[in-house]
Amino acid sequence: QLAVVDSGGGVVQPGGSLTLSCVASGFKADSYAIAWFRQAPGKEREGVSCISMSESRTYYSEAVKGRFTISRDSAKNTVYLQMNNLKPEDTAVYYCAAEGLLLFRRCSLQEEYDYWGQGTQVTVSS
Repeated sequence: QLAVVDSGGGVVQPGGSLTLSCVASGFKADSYAIAWFRQAPGKEREGVSCISMSESRTYYSEAVKGRFTISRDSAKNTVYLQMNNLKPEDTAVYYCAAEGLLLFRRCSLQEEYDYWGQGTQVTVSS
């Protein structure tokens, strides 16, 4: 059974850091991609970052490039999103998604994913 579980959100001050985790189970080893999306109140869900588990190729949106780092631990089927220098505009519910077959250039598009985590709240506030 395929499943995705995300965790690690919390409340942090501007300039602070958080690390989100995403565990994907049931997927064929190193043959899937994982992406992080976020949705702020009143806004559409947007792609933040994604990684190919087989090649470790990565993508970052312009909004987070240079501040967020996505990484993988294939042995644990886990992907991490290290978020540094957080800003109030990073406040959102963050969702992890996984998919077995997709073109990596489409990895930031939510319609490419069938398996989603429940979401974890990230609040950046002083």
